[in-house]
Amino acid sequence: MKSLRFMLSVVLMSLSTVAFAQSDMERSDAQKASMAPVTSEAQKSFATMKSLAGEWEGPVTVPEMPEMSGGKPMHLSLRVTSRGNALVHEFQEAGTPLDATKYDHPVTMLYVDGDQLTLVHYCDAGNRPRMTGKMSPDGKTVEFELKDISGTTEYHMHHGVFTIIDANHHTEDWTFMMKDKPVHAHFDLQRTK
Repeated sequence: MKSLRFMLSVVLMSLSTVAFAQSDMERSDAQKASMAPVTSEAQKSFATMKSLAGEWEGPVTVPEMPEMSGGKPMHLSLRVTSRGNALVHEFQEAGTPLDATKYDHPVTMLYVDGDQLTLVHYCDAGNRPRMTGKMSPDGKTVEFELKDISGTTEYHMHHGVFTIIDANHHTEDWTFMMKDKPVHAHFDLQRTK
């Protein structure tokens, strides 16, 4: 009796699988397209940001602090992690090895949180500004606006703009607030890997 019930349940499961497959084949292309998952603006923006994954180098210009401009170029590592759900952004001076025992460079994490592209900057100032980003209509720029800050607010990263020139060239413009005074940093980055 048990074996008959088991066999009956296997046959019913098989029939339902065939029925679902057949009904799917009978759907028109328009019906199938309307059932496809909708990609949100945040997901599109995040996909654009993930296209920058790789190694980059270039000069930094800081108009408010000329002594910081024109020096050694910066190295940027952008790495997709967490099964494609996060992007790690790390700056350091070019030509210096990444040393796991040092803590001399900031880390920024980007991810989709609900319907927002979110950036959390783990700042040298000891705080964590959180920003939300939006992509421009032409798909070439993603701009991040400050949402809130964990930690001190006196010195903090306030704004960021990523502009994609082409697959091997992008710029980043960051605004850092020193008390009430904005300091702008422009990075002109070329892909090295």
